[in-house]
Amino acid sequence: MSLFARRFRTLMTASSIMLFTGPMGVHCFAQSAPAQAKQGPDTLVLSDGDTLHGTLVSEVSGTITFHSDSLGDVKVPWDKIKELHATEDFAVLRANIKVRSRKAVTKLPVGPVDATSESVIVHSAGQQPAPQPVATKDAQYVIDKETLDKQVYHSPNFFQGWNGSATAGATLVTATQNQYTFSGSVGLVRMVPTVSWLDSRNRTTTDFSGSFGKITQPAYVAAGVLVPASTIKTAITHFDAERDEYVSPSFFALAQTALDHNYSQNLSLQQVYGGGFGWTIFKHSNEMADLKGTVQYEKQTFLSGGASANQNLVGSTFSADYMLNLKLITLTQNVAYVPAWNNARAYSAQETNMLTFPTYKNLGFSVGTIDSYLNDPPVSLPPTKRNSFQFTMGLTYTLKSKY
Repeated sequence: MSLFARRFRTLMTASSIMLFTGPMGVHCFAQSAPAQAKQGPDTLVLSDGDTLHGTLVSEVSGTITFHSDSLGDVKVPWDKIKELHATEDFAVLRANIKVRSRKAVTKLPVGPVDATSESVIVHSAGQQPAPQPVATKDAQYVIDKETLDKQVYHSPNFFQGWNGSATAGATLVTATQNQYTFSGSVGLVRMVPTVSWLDSRNRTTTDFSGSFGKITQPAYVAAGVLVPASTIKTAITHFDAERDEYVSPSFFALAQTALDHNYSQNLSLQQVYGGGFGWTIFKHSNEMADLKGTVQYEKQTFLSGGASANQNLVGSTFSADYMLNLKLITLTQNVAYVPAWNNARAYSAQETNMLTFPTYKNLGFSVGTIDSYLNDPPVSLPPTKRNSFQFTMGLTYTLKSKY
């Protein structure tokens, strides 16, 4: 190579270095390098040899949810899986760990996952000692890092995280008597966190139910005597709201209020304001039961009997709640006994039951009963019965939170 050629090559090399390094030095050149290639899709190999490519969504109680662009969400039990490789970050929650508080969950290893039908390994960056496999029978939940952060470090605002249902029904009769009845209910619950795999921090519930009806008898003449038209009304409404603050996974403090109106029991309005404690007997993904006890102020006002019939009471509410959610039916039950400590006769009780059968998407068909007992209604004509029973049927729309 001639001396001129060698000098020309040296000059071009120096010019290239100056052009790409610039005032920021080599760092500026590094920024212009191609971005790191995106990680490939997750892989699920079934026991029969079929292979799916897509995204691991989660695992709950032994069932993997895997999203494939061609098949959508596919649910597969561990014993049908030969291999699973997920490139995104996940955490494994063991079934034998009872306390799942925010502090405990933040210590979980998080990273890409490799699994077989027998075990799961989380490859957490910098984890010492080396990651240990978790038996699939002990891996109750496999949760992605985004969902874990959302539930651990954030909380839904007041208008988020609500689940529940709304039910409506009606009856119309036109005959010798004309009759109509409308009934409806709305029940909402908001758990924080909104997932069952973390211990609850607080819970807010609210319920409203109402039944309104009228039977009218037109005027008629019998044996030359005019019988005037008559109207019989029925109106039963109930509203309650409660706030629970958990002091442990099973025990919580609560504040509650309840309002009741029952035209059939001569009750204009019963108001309850109180607080107490509760115990979650058990809590599973599809089943839960609570016991509660409160001390409260209670005020009763009646439609007849004058001001002397109205009462200011100090009492309690002892109640039990049960919920069972199966594939083809949802059962909710509540039983409550409300004694008054300053008037032994002024006690009441209530039981509600609701069965909901899913029909199409969020719609379902429901049947239920509401049985209420009021021991101390004032004397009236016609005589007031102490017990009131309702049987309801209607369409139910299930409300599901997207948080």
